[in-house]
Amino acid sequence: MHQGNQTTISEFFLLGLSNQPEQQKLLFVLFLGMYLVTVVGNGLIILVISLDSYLHTPMYIFLANLSFADISSISTSVPKMLMNIQTKSQSISYESCITQMYFALMSVTIDNFLLGAMAYDRFVAICHPLNYMTIMQKKLCILLTVIPWVLSNIVALTHTLLLLQLVFCDSNTLPHFFCDLALLLKLSCSDTMINELVLFIVGLSVITFPFAIIFFSYICIVRAVMRISSTEGKWKAFSTCGSHLTVVLLFYGTIVGVYFFPSSTHHDDRDKIGAVLFTVVTPMVNPFIYSLRNKDMKSALRKLISRKSFLPLMP
Repeated sequence: MHQGNQTTISEFFLLGLSNQPEQQKLLFVLFLGMYLVTVVGNGLIILVISLDSYLHTPMYIFLANLSFADISSISTSVPKMLMNIQTKSQSISYESCITQMYFALMSVTIDNFLLGAMAYDRFVAICHPLNYMTIMQKKLCILLTVIPWVLSNIVALTHTLLLLQLVFCDSNTLPHFFCDLALLLKLSCSDTMINELVLFIVGLSVITFPFAIIFFSYICIVRAVMRISSTEGKWKAFSTCGSHLTVVLLFYGTIVGVYFFPSSTHHDDRDKIGAVLFTVVTPMVNPFIYSLRNKDMKSALRKLISRKSFLPLMP
């Protein structure tokens, strides 16, 4: 809370995805289902990777971290939205709002960096297969895992500390289902020029730097694959990065589709659609992409299921 000549703000009101009472039950069931599918799906990926020693490789370590980030992403906003629908309350305390914003920023940022790290791993695996184990040593793997978490927390902390300097006046209503930084800046009656400048510069860096790594990695991958003479060899090489490429296209396709193409959709609705795609839909479909398109994951899942089925039969 901030005090002064302005009114003290102790809470915000989240308007949610819809203000139609008849739609609330449908939204509750829909988002509860998506939340459970996301947590179970990503949790299963983490469990499978941790239990199967064959999957203790850089690519699957990055995937386990991505799954954990996806669980964090959807857990930041959806449980609070479900609780608000159930209790018919739209309020969220100032402290909870700031905390929610922090973790929302952290989750989206780490997805970018982890996708970049996974692209580099695929680049080394396909373009330098003989030197893969030499290049992707344990130390580098740990570094490429830890750095995204550190950077994403630095980014989130920077925005949070800058936001804490702002004063909020009478207006405390957010037309969203979670505390979004851009909307909080609009509500403030302080000068937000520094906040907006940092948001633009840091946001642009967070998107463009990992995307550049992904883009140039896949240029090199395509060139390397095109030099393979057999069609079977080309298909085998491409299949090792098919799941990652699908997730990349979904993630950055959402950014382009929602924020770069003009639409007749109202600005607030467009932001809500983008947020739902980032924080709910993408984390939900990622486990399906990696389990359905990846032979190693399918094999590990079958082994885990058969092991669970066998255990009850043991005396």
